[in-house]
Amino acid sequence: MPRQPDLLGPPSLSVQPSQGQNGPRLWIKRLAIWDEPGGEKIRDITFRPGLNIIWSPDSGDALSSESPAGAIGHGSGKTLFCRLLRYCLGEDRYASENQRERVGVAFLNGIVGAEIMLDGICWAIVRPLGIRRRHMAVAGGYLDEIAAGEGTSTGLEPFLDAIEQGILTTGLAALISGQHSDRQSWPIALAWLTRDQECRFDDVLDWRSTVSDSDSPVRGMTQTEKLDALRAFVVAITPEEHAKRSEVASLDDRRRTMDQEIGHRRWEIERSQNRLTVALGLTVEEVTAGPFAIEQMRKKAQDHLATAAKLPQGQPGAGVEIARQEHEKAQEEWTRLDGERIRIQATIPLVEKIQSQLQGELPGISFSRSEAESPVCPICEVPIDRTLAEGCGLSHKLPDLEACVQRWEQRKKSFDDETEKLVGLRSEQAQTLQKLALAKQHADQLGDRVAALEQARDTREGAWYAAQRLADDVERFAELFGAQENATKAVRDVVSKLETERSLLGVFRDKQARVFVRISEKFDPIVRRLVGADAKGHVTLSGNGLEPHVNMGGDRSTAAIDSLKVLAFDLAILCLSIEGATRVPAFLVHDSPREADLGLSIYHRLFRLVTEIEAFGEAPQFQYIATTTTRPPEDLAVEPWLRMTLRGSPGTERLLRRNL
Repeated sequence: MPRQPDLLGPPSLSVQPSQGQNGPRLWIKRLAIWDEPGGEKIRDITFRPGLNIIWSPDSGDALSSESPAGAIGHGSGKTLFCRLLRYCLGEDRYASENQRERVGVAFLNGIVGAEIMLDGICWAIVRPLGIRRRHMAVAGGYLDEIAAGEGTSTGLEPFLDAIEQGILTTGLAALISGQHSDRQSWPIALAWLTRDQECRFDDVLDWRSTVSDSDSPVRGMTQTEKLDALRAFVVAITPEEHAKRSEVASLDDRRRTMDQEIGHRRWEIERSQNRLTVALGLTVEEVTAGPFAIEQMRKKAQDHLATAAKLPQGQPGAGVEIARQEHEKAQEEWTRLDGERIRIQATIPLVEKIQSQLQGELPGISFSRSEAESPVCPICEVPIDRTLAEGCGLSHKLPDLEACVQRWEQRKKSFDDETEKLVGLRSEQAQTLQKLALAKQHADQLGDRVAALEQARDTREGAWYAAQRLADDVERFAELFGAQENATKAVRDVVSKLETERSLLGVFRDKQARVFVRISEKFDPIVRRLVGADAKGHVTLSGNGLEPHVNMGGDRSTAAIDSLKVLAFDLAILCLSIEGATRVPAFLVHDSPREADLGLSIYHRLFRLVTEIEAFGEAPQFQYIATTTTRPPEDLAVEPWLRMTLRGSPGTERLLRRNL
């Protein structure tokens, strides 16, 4: 049956501003840059609710006549301008480290300030660009006076507290997981509302790039945590669902931990079973699977223990001690004999030397005795009979025969004593060497006996202990096996509970589906307004996350379409924020959306669509700031929409009016 044509056509974009609002709840009224407090004002840019365009003409743009030939729109300071806006809104850094150093050198005492309207109150914000550390946030203050003064730093906390409590509400932080800073909500919302250019509008949840060095807390958040934050901002998550999600995440973490423990324990069980199989003398074929294997191993281990207990007793401990004492006594006797041997060996050379000396003296003494017995006449040298000599008196002095005889006899006796002593020492040496050899042999035999006794004792004890260790290892294996069975049962229970809790989360998602229906009601006409009436768009929340779809003869997913999805989604949320249906302000900063593969026709329609949204209400209920190198539509490249024109050259036309 042919389908009936839709005579009414798809609904157009409709926005109903919330009651009592006569303007955006948060918008930037003014941004100013000074080279120093009270010094030269480098820039002073005013803004308006609604569309605000910062344009840097590019000579390559055929439609542009605003830039001299050869000039490029890049490098003029558009991204730095966006980063300074974010800096005044509370982000910690206004550029990458290298760029901050260059700016700090050029503007040692430079400051940037902004007038920010928050629920009808004008906040004066002042922050340093160089070495100064003075941060000011004053409600109802005058920016120029505060920038020129030297008052005590207040920090940005008063302003940030006002945003947290007034727009985001204090309960919002509890719904946002992945909290990485003291400001739990606004830094995350700011990252979404003022995306990094480096993210290239690639994905709805890509807010901050690591290249930008922004130090935003979202850089430490997972995609799931960012999705939770976004859902909290668009009122698509309740405290109950958030608690349930935390419970599911905790269960999932517990399941993963248990799975890891089970895997490790399984490896340990296999290794232990293989080792015990070999140690118990079993074969792989003999060992059955499961609990029966434990009973087999337990029986085999008890058999080993019984066998070890019946081993020969060998020598008791007292026998080993007696043998060790006998060996020690034999060692002491050998040591004593060896000392005797050393003493005798040292004494013999001394006795031999004395004997040799005495033997050398005996001939001389013997000759002196002979001379004394038969003296020679000193005159004629003829032997004289002692009796005649004594009687005739020819010699007045004769040798002392008695003394010579006595001396000779003493030397002869000493020589004989030393000879006898030497013979005794040599005999004693021979006996000592013989005893020493026998003592050494006896000590070695006793040592071998002690070693044998100790080895026999250790062998028996080692066999018993080894058998006992095997029995203990089998019991530990049984405990390990039991723990594995309990863990497997526990993880099944956790998985079952996890499935139940996830089904409850699905119920919560179904309840929140109307929020995404409302988002789709804005997303669809925005997509058709940008790419044509035949296109369709819708946003869904599934188990895979947040998924914007664009249907143009089929669901499209190219780089250009992905960028379009992000821009359309942000604008859809902007419209809902105007209606008061979100917890974020109706505020957006898009840095060079054309560079995200956005076609020129779509790019022009984007700006015209934003001006059409201005018409919903007596005055614009939002603020949209966009930078571009491509010329905006001719009728929008003028005030009040065009707020500033920058150029990449010369340096005086750049944001800071100089080359860094």
